[in-house]
Amino acid sequence: MYADAETIRRILTATGDTWAVVGLSNNEERAAYGVADVLRRYGKRIVPVHPKAETVHGEKGYASLSDIPFPVDVVDVFVNSGLAGAVADEAVGIGAKAVWFQLGVIDEEAYARARAAGLDMVMDRCPAIEIPRLG
Repeated sequence: MYADAETIRRILTATGDTWAVVGLSNNEERAAYGVADVLRRYGKRIVPVHPKAETVHGEKGYASLSDIPFPVDVVDVFVNSGLAGAVADEAVGIGAKAVWFQLGVIDEEAYARARAAGLDMVMDRCPAIEIPRLG
């Protein structure tokens, strides 16, 4: 319901290659670190967004989406569901084209707001699982 195949394909292939990954840090044990690496291997530019603003995978980090000084195509959200809605709203505010809530990240009201604002959105899925399936 929140991740139809057409929207997944469009976000991964046609929406753009600059992905802000919210919750990405240098902690290699966190899912965000591995998913960001997969996205990089598939040609996506990763922009780490984390309060620490660390450089991750060679890319400069930012403390928030609004701190990023260039356009972002997709916002990939690795924060818990209680915080995800605010991130989706910020994605709308910065002019992102799509929002992707990772596995287990669910906020139906945020989904509705993002879609109403004209963004593509996927919820409770992982792009690192989906992108190899496009083959």
